[in-house]
Amino acid sequence: MRPLLYLITTALLSVAHISTIFAQSDKLSPKLSARADSLFSEWNKPGSPGAAVGVVHQGKLIYAKGFGESDVETGAKNGPQTIFHVASVSKQFTAYGIVLLAQQGKISLDDDIRKHIPEVPDFGKTITIRHLIHHTSGLRDQWNLLVMAGWQLDDVITKQHVFNLIKRQKELNFEPGSAFAYCNTGYTLLAEVVSRVGKKPFAEWMQQEVFKPLGMKNTLFYDNQEQIVKGRAYSFHKSQEKDGRFEKAILSYGNVGATSLFTTVNDLLFWMNNFRTSQLGGPAVMKQMLERGRITKGDTLPYAFGLAHGTYRGLAYYGHNGADAGFRSSITYFPKEDYGFIVLSNQAEFAPEKKAFDVAGIYMGSLFKEDKSVAKKSAESPKNENYKFDSTLFRQYAGSYELTEAPGFILNFRKEGDRYMTQATGQQAVEMFPSSDSTFYLKVVEASIVFHKPKEGKVTKITLRQNGEHPGNRVEPKQDKDISKADFAGQYYSPELETLYTISFKDDKLKLVHVHHGEVDLNVVNKDRLNAPWWFVQNIEMVRGKAGEITGLRMTNGRVANLWFKKLPENFAKE
Repeated sequence: MRPLLYLITTALLSVAHISTIFAQSDKLSPKLSARADSLFSEWNKPGSPGAAVGVVHQGKLIYAKGFGESDVETGAKNGPQTIFHVASVSKQFTAYGIVLLAQQGKISLDDDIRKHIPEVPDFGKTITIRHLIHHTSGLRDQWNLLVMAGWQLDDVITKQHVFNLIKRQKELNFEPGSAFAYCNTGYTLLAEVVSRVGKKPFAEWMQQEVFKPLGMKNTLFYDNQEQIVKGRAYSFHKSQEKDGRFEKAILSYGNVGATSLFTTVNDLLFWMNNFRTSQLGGPAVMKQMLERGRITKGDTLPYAFGLAHGTYRGLAYYGHNGADAGFRSSITYFPKEDYGFIVLSNQAEFAPEKKAFDVAGIYMGSLFKEDKSVAKKSAESPKNENYKFDSTLFRQYAGSYELTEAPGFILNFRKEGDRYMTQATGQQAVEMFPSSDSTFYLKVVEASIVFHKPKEGKVTKITLRQNGEHPGNRVEPKQDKDISKADFAGQYYSPELETLYTISFKDDKLKLVHVHHGEVDLNVVNKDRLNAPWWFVQNIEMVRGKAGEITGLRMTNGRVANLWFKKLPENFAKE
């Protein structure tokens, strides 16, 4: 899912002053406040994680509430003062540090990253700070690499672990500047640039140069996974075995830049207000923050400096989303209307961006420009959250579909127990929910899928409804009769990751096996291509020698392209 979110802020205020603003806002707009409360009522109960929500207008928090519990174990409540891990919302703060240093003349955005961090491999192509900012560097993503290497994302992951992988990267996904691919690695490197140029740890530099001047007293970059932070929220997800129960979603990151900002709704008021006042850094810094990236063929990207530009109901906004473990976050700012929306959650199934726009509809509804076509489609396909779906129908729908307008972008649909799942190329699987016999909707993003049933036979066409309609056609693995599946079997080693995958062949089935991840069935596409359903291993291209023998393979997922694995001799480990 694409990261888009938004921000706002106000002049320096004491906590007491903020409390006064809260009280005044509820008295001034009790009807709007009650409507906003109703959006989060399902989380406002004991034993449930939830969210903290803020609405900022003209430099003031006109709505600030907490719902559910910040810690289901202790029963501590969520509120505007609760400290949340905000995941990728962190990136705009890291970018801000870079822009401040650039405005001070201490760095140039067009510096070669190796000027400041010589440990980054020399790929024979210049990667600039600007490339890292706009996700156009071509570097492989740290999270994808770690999981491919056998890690779990709830392991302890420190900056040193990430740098160990960065230093071992052998190839780029693409020529720097030629394409966009969201890359957390770039922002980890940007934080290190701030640290080395600023001559102190990144978390300390940001505290001194950004958080303290803005009055953000409960905001920090969490660079030590063992650090105690009082008043923080912990993250949870729904139990798949016990209905209505929650389980811990473990997060043990000790790395910063791409993630790991801890902050509150109250503190984000000050951050957002700096967007409108430029109190810190001046107008030039804010202008730079909003400058969109470009790729070499001239196309302008929606992504700026840790902020993404977008339009909702005819109104321009910018901001960013975040997701780590069970934390979900969204910050959205409409600059012309001077409205900002903050949604911070500690439940994995929560959809913060959607809720932010729902709250925006309450406070800004009269300003929205009605999209009649969208309204008509919404009326035609109402979301029925309690629809009783005949599960046998899903047999006609299960499988893979390629979007017509994006060749190679595949949506896979499958049933796992009683849950209906979809997985897009390069993304993790998410649950979808039936609202009719042929339509499913997602909760994590505003999207739905329509399966077009013919009078007879299997379903072959779908429509993805997300910011318009996107048709797709069923794709079937093309298994040529003359393909010998046994030829794929073997053990494959990545020098870059120092990890081993095995392709086994038994009972006419191919399986991909890893010591930490277990095993999964492989589909044969053709004599040189396999597909796997793991989000971190999706496409496998076989590499052959002059005589046609398989010498290795290359793995690709959404943020790693063509990672090389060498086929090992059959007897390499017998002794």
